[in-house]
Amino acid sequence: LRLLTCSQLIEKQVRAGLREQFGTTLPRFDLMAQLERAPEALKMNELSRRMMVTGGNVTGITDQLVAEGLVVREDNPKDRRAYIVKLTKEGRRVFREWADEHEDWIIGLFEGLGEKEREQLYALLAQLKKHVAGRND
Repeated sequence: LRLLTCSQLIEKQVRAGLREQFGTTLPRFDLMAQLERAPEALKMNELSRRMMVTGGNVTGITDQLVAEGLVVREDNPKDRRAYIVKLTKEGRRVFREWADEHEDWIIGLFEGLGEKEREQLYALLAQLKKHVAGRND
């Protein structure tokens, strides 16, 4: 329960920061983060899978970001039934600004722990993730 509570508190802070400072939402940030990690573009269904949301959610967010000139949606040359999405030059610039601030927020939220404690927490969470993922195989 503590792990869930901490996760929710951190997410609440990030959501508030994105809304107040950039007028955006966490799902929009997440979609752009996925595209930033895949500069060659992603298929819409791959975005949906990576974000663990429905295709309709991804389509709605993508439509907004296309209208703002932050991403482009193009026909997929390898699959005529699918679209690919990628960040525009402006989208990369905007996302970098958001991501830099996001990083500062996360660092600030963990300042209550010493460096050794942060390293231990990170290692323990990695161990837990590996264990839980192994149970789901």
